[in-house]
Amino acid sequence: MKYFSFLLLLTAFSFAGFAQNKDAIIGKWVNSTGEAHVDITKKADKYFGKIVWLKEPKDEKGNTKTDAKNPDASLKSRPILGLEILNNFVYDDGKWTDGKIYDPKSGKTYSCNMTMKGNDVLNMRGYIGISLIGRSETWKRVK
Repeated sequence: MKYFSFLLLLTAFSFAGFAQNKDAIIGKWVNSTGEAHVDITKKADKYFGKIVWLKEPKDEKGNTKTDAKNPDASLKSRPILGLEILNNFVYDDGKWTDGKIYDPKSGKTYSCNMTMKGNDVLNMRGYIGISLIGRSETWKRVK
């Protein structure tokens, strides 16, 4: 009976570890160029990320940087700081998939998958169509 109780307790801890693993992505990340920090949060069962810090929040004229490259004219005046650029990611078997990433520098939105290497490295893969044709970046956790 003691063996069974121990095995049951060990199994419960194992499942708790898996549940925490899917939320390992939550936190602040610096993009590969060091220009922005993105805060990844969870809403229901999906993950989202918004820009919370910019190295250069003002343009060359001293104005707040806006989403000037957005194809939707009504969104061009919204500030980059606070902009949600990651949305609708779901956790599936060690990776975050089926999400979208928005690039405010180009005004384009891409499909995206994310995986973690350790606790502090986030590998991003943005693509159009299939993931073989795309671009990868590595983000690091902000300490």
